[in-house]
This record gives sequence, C-alpha cells and structure tokens, in this order.
Amino acid sequence: MVTAAKLLPDSVTPSSLLNSLFNHHPHPPATFSHSRSFQQPHRTFNTIRASALNRRDFIADTAAAAAALSLTGLDSGTSIAKADVLSEWERVLLPIDPGVVLLDIAFVPDDPSHGFLLGTRQTLLETKDGGNTWVSRSISSAEDEDFNYRFNAISFKGKEGWIVGKPAILLHTADSGDSWERIPLSAELPGDMVYIKATGENSAEMVTDEGAIYVTANRGYNWKAAVQETVSATLNRTVSSGISGASYYTGTFNTVNRSPEGNYVAVSSRGNFYLTWEPGQPYWQPHNRAVARRIQNMGWRADGGLWLLVRGGGLYLSKGTGITEEFEEIPVQSRGFGILDVGYRSKEEAWAAGGSGVLLKTTNSGKSWSRDKAADNIAANLYSVKFINDRQGFVLGNDGVLLKYLG
Repeated sequence: MVTAAKLLPDSVTPSSLLNSLFNHHPHPPATFSHSRSFQQPHRTFNTIRASALNRRDFIADTAAAAAALSLTGLDSGTSIAKADVLSEWERVLLPIDPGVVLLDIAFVPDDPSHGFLLGTRQTLLETKDGGNTWVSRSISSAEDEDFNYRFNAISFKGKEGWIVGKPAILLHTADSGDSWERIPLSAELPGDMVYIKATGENSAEMVTDEGAIYVTANRGYNWKAAVQETVSATLNRTVSSGISGASYYTGTFNTVNRSPEGNYVAVSSRGNFYLTWEPGQPYWQPHNRAVARRIQNMGWRADGGLWLLVRGGGLYLSKGTGITEEFEEIPVQSRGFGILDVGYRSKEEAWAAGGSGVLLKTTNSGKSWSRDKAADNIAANLYSVKFINDRQGFVLGNDGVLLKYLG
C-alpha cells in the first residue's frame, strides 16, 4: 500500500543542517530527547453513531434522480440519514460536522476490523466493524488546550500506532489505540508534521512539510535526522542546477508520498517541480516537471513506477519503474475537474478521485480509465484514495464524505 500526505504551504527559513534547528547550540547533536511524564488519557466516546445501508438497486445511469433517504433514531435522540450505494462503493455517514475534511485512515494489522479515521477540527473516529460504523473518539491531552488540531496522518505496525498533526502534536499507542500518549516535541522542529510511518517495534519515520525526515527506534524518546538539510537549503545550494521554478520555492511541499520501499516523491508548493528521496541519500533530489501544466499530486504505482496529476484534470504515468522525468499522458474523463489522488488495489486495478465527486477506475494498470457516473451527484471533493488491502478500501473527502469499497 502506498501512503500519502496532503500538506499546507508555509514559509521557511533555510538551514544548512536539520539537526541544528532543534537547538540554539552552534554544533548540536543529531538527535533530540525529551522527558515523557504525561499520563495516558482515558478514552471517551460520543453516543452518536452512524451506519451505512447498502442499496444495490441504485442505478448509475439515473444518478441525477433524488435517492430516497430513510431516517434512523440514535442513542442520543438525534436522527441521521442513511447512505446510498455508489456502484462498487457505498457512502458511510459519520457523526461529525459537515465542514470536516477527512485526511487519513488506518487499521490495526492484528485486527483488520479495528481502525481510526482522522480529519480537521480535531476529528478522530474509531471503528470496530471494518468501517461500517464509526464513533467519535476524544484524547484528553489534546483537548486540555485551546488549539483545534488538524490530525494529518496515522500509521500502525502490530498494536503500535502513531498520529501526527498541526499545530505540532505527536500521539503514540502501544495497545491498538485503546489509550493514546502524547509525546512532547521540540519547538524548533522544522515545519509541520504531515506524515508518519510505523516501521517496527518502538520505531517510526516522521516527515515535515519542509522536507525534514526523522526516525526513532526507542518509542519517540530520541529522533535522528535522515536528511542533512531542509529542501529550501538544498535549492538555495543548487539553484544553478537548472531546476525550473526553484527560485520561487516557498519552502513547503504541497504533497508527499511514500512507497512501500521507503522512497519519497514530493510536489513543490507551487507545483512547478517535484523532488525525490531514497533511503541513504543526504539530500532531496529536485526534478523538472515534464509537463506544461503545474503538478497537483504525485505518487507510486503498484509496480514501482510513478503517477502524476496536473491541475485541471490531467493524468500521466511514468515510463518504466523507479524515479524518472519521462511521463506519458493518459486520456481520462475528468469533466474538467481536477484529479486529486490515485490509489492502487492491485497492480492492474486502481481508482482515481477528484473534485466534484470525480471517481475513475482502471483495470489494465492505468492504460485506460472509465468514470463511475454514480459518484457524480456527491457534492464534495474527493481528496484521498486508501486501500488497506485488496478487499478493504476507502475514499476520503471534504464535508465528512467517506466512501467504503464493496468489491
């Protein structure tokens, strides 16, 4: 499974070394440490519950017709409309405010029915039935402050899980999410944490929108820099290398995606070039875009190649596998709306999602795509496609829209 993160652009001050940003000492060590004296919070649940109802008689060609919605009473006395099936997907209604943007989803490997869903406005939902129903979850150590956190990313390895968000917050669980412990972070962390990957026992890899990559092997007590400088510092040092648009770089990524092998591809905040990083490299490597329009998002195909989305709805696939600057355009029916993400269910099957309910499918490794018209009447932008495995997939959007794969 390929993972991705959506970032918020921001300004950055170039630095020669990432580690130096953790301390005011002129020669700081390559790690930072902290004291962890926080009590593990007890979990609490809202009484609101929402469920999705399969409606197999929903016909894509008559998607414009109004679908009948039935109401069901809830524990709190509130009622909520049930959802409709959209071809191979069903919409799951959630107990959250309509304005919430969903950002990431993950399941506990030891229990595939147990998962968590993240979003803006401090949204944290939990499911124990594979994503059919969700309940709101709160973390006391995050609610004691005046911040309204944006939870950006979540990852599990075994029973161990991590969550990162903005403003800077890092949460860790060792019991499949029954309790979450907040881990203090240095105020000098360069950029906002936008992605985290659980890599092993007590181990994780964390990325910020300024290109900092840190790894821990002792449950977050210490973090070590995997790259030697921020992306801004790299571009300032290599501005004469011929990278178009590097001089206009504002200091943050627009998106960043990680392959299963640990390679990264990131799109600059303005979309005028992209960068890659492989484990062991000291710096991010900038690349000129090979297309006229600016890049919206990039990620990894199931076969190890790259996909590239441009603003306005274009889709490109790299020639061959691995890191390259050679791409070919693939015709798609995006109706002029931007395509925002691609998720692979297998090497042959993938789904692309985008603005105004655009939902596309390929069954031949991306050579051709067909549009799922039944999703056209979803009044939301679909930002992210996540396949947990070949039987379990989700599409995340704004206004609390969550689609669940039916297969």
